[in-house]
Amino acid sequence: MTTLLQFDFAFNGPWGADLERACHDLAADIAAQDGLIWKLWGENPDAGRAGGVYLFKTPEAADAYVAKHRPRLAAFGVTDPGVSRFTLNLPLSRATRAPL
Repeated sequence: MTTLLQFDFAFNGPWGADLERACHDLAADIAAQDGLIWKLWGENPDAGRAGGVYLFKTPEAADAYVAKHRPRLAAFGVTDPGVSRFTLNLPLSRATRAPL
Protein backbone atom coordinates (compact mmCIF):
# COMPACT_ATOMS: atom_id res chain seq x y z
CA MET A 1 0.00 0.00 0.00
CA THR A 2 1.64 3.25 -1.14
CA THR A 3 2.33 5.61 1.76
CA LEU A 4 2.86 9.37 1.75
CA LEU A 5 5.03 10.69 4.56
CA GLN A 6 5.52 14.33 5.52
CA PHE A 7 8.06 15.92 7.86
CA ASP A 8 7.67 19.58 8.87
CA PHE A 9 9.89 21.44 11.35
CA ALA A 10 11.36 24.75 12.46
CA PHE A 11 14.61 25.44 10.64
CA ASN A 12 17.07 28.36 10.61
CA GLY A 13 18.76 27.55 7.33
CA PRO A 14 20.81 27.29 5.24
CA TRP A 15 18.47 27.80 2.31
CA GLY A 16 18.47 27.35 -1.45
CA ALA A 17 21.84 26.61 -3.02
CA ASP A 18 23.54 26.64 0.39
CA LEU A 19 21.16 23.92 1.61
CA GLU A 20 21.77 21.97 -1.58
CA ARG A 21 25.52 21.98 -0.95
CA ALA A 22 25.11 21.18 2.76
CA CYS A 23 22.73 18.26 2.14
CA HIS A 24 24.31 16.66 -0.93
CA ASP A 25 25.43 13.54 0.97
CA LEU A 26 22.17 13.40 2.92
CA ALA A 27 20.21 13.47 -0.35
CA ALA A 28 22.26 10.55 -1.68
CA ASP A 29 21.59 8.57 1.50
CA ILE A 30 17.86 9.29 1.33
CA ALA A 31 17.78 8.29 -2.35
CA ALA A 32 19.19 4.88 -1.38
CA GLN A 33 16.49 4.27 1.25
CA ASP A 34 14.69 0.97 0.73
CA GLY A 35 11.15 1.48 -0.52
CA LEU A 36 11.51 5.19 -1.36
CA ILE A 37 9.82 6.18 -4.63
CA TRP A 38 10.60 9.91 -4.40
CA LYS A 39 11.11 12.84 -2.05
CA LEU A 40 10.25 16.52 -2.43
CA TRP A 41 12.33 18.98 -0.38
CA GLY A 42 10.48 22.05 0.92
CA GLU A 43 11.77 25.22 2.51
CA ASN A 44 10.15 28.44 3.71
CA PRO A 45 12.83 30.90 4.88
CA ASP A 46 10.24 33.59 5.71
CA ALA A 47 8.51 31.27 8.18
CA GLY A 48 11.72 29.54 9.31
CA ARG A 49 10.37 26.10 8.34
CA ALA A 50 11.55 23.20 6.24
CA GLY A 51 10.45 19.68 5.53
CA GLY A 52 9.95 16.96 3.04
CA VAL A 53 7.22 14.95 1.39
CA TYR A 54 8.09 11.34 0.63
CA LEU A 55 6.37 8.57 -1.26
CA PHE A 56 7.12 5.01 -0.11
CA LYS A 57 6.12 1.67 -1.60
CA THR A 58 4.79 0.36 1.73
CA PRO A 59 3.84 1.57 5.22
CA GLU A 60 6.67 -0.56 6.61
CA ALA A 61 9.22 1.25 4.43
CA ALA A 62 7.85 4.60 5.63
CA ASP A 63 8.04 3.48 9.27
CA ALA A 64 11.64 2.32 8.81
CA TYR A 65 12.53 5.72 7.38
CA VAL A 66 10.90 7.58 10.27
CA ALA A 67 12.91 5.45 12.72
CA LYS A 68 16.11 6.34 10.84
CA HIS A 69 15.38 10.02 10.16
CA ARG A 70 14.16 11.22 13.59
CA PRO A 71 17.57 10.69 15.26
CA ARG A 72 19.30 12.23 12.26
CA LEU A 73 17.11 15.33 12.56
CA ALA A 74 17.79 15.47 16.30
CA ALA A 75 21.52 15.54 15.51
CA PHE A 76 20.79 18.66 13.40
CA GLY A 77 18.96 20.25 16.36
CA VAL A 78 15.44 19.41 15.16
CA THR A 79 13.89 17.95 18.29
CA ASP A 80 10.17 17.94 17.55
CA PRO A 81 9.45 17.40 13.85
CA GLY A 82 5.86 17.05 12.77
CA VAL A 83 5.38 13.71 11.02
CA SER A 84 2.22 12.80 9.10
CA ARG A 85 1.42 9.55 7.27
CA PHE A 86 -1.22 9.05 4.64
CA THR A 87 -2.42 6.10 2.60
CA LEU A 88 -2.87 7.30 -0.96
CA ASN A 89 -6.08 7.07 -2.90
CA LEU A 90 -4.38 6.04 -6.13
CA PRO A 91 -7.36 6.39 -8.53
CA LEU A 92 -8.02 9.97 -7.43
CA SER A 93 -4.30 10.77 -7.41
CA ARG A 94 -3.96 9.50 -10.98
CA ALA A 95 -7.01 11.55 -12.01
CA THR A 96 -5.18 14.67 -10.84
CA ARG A 97 -1.94 13.76 -12.68
CA ALA A 98 0.11 12.39 -9.77
CA PRO A 99 3.31 10.83 -11.14
CA LEU A 100 2.57 7.29 -9.97
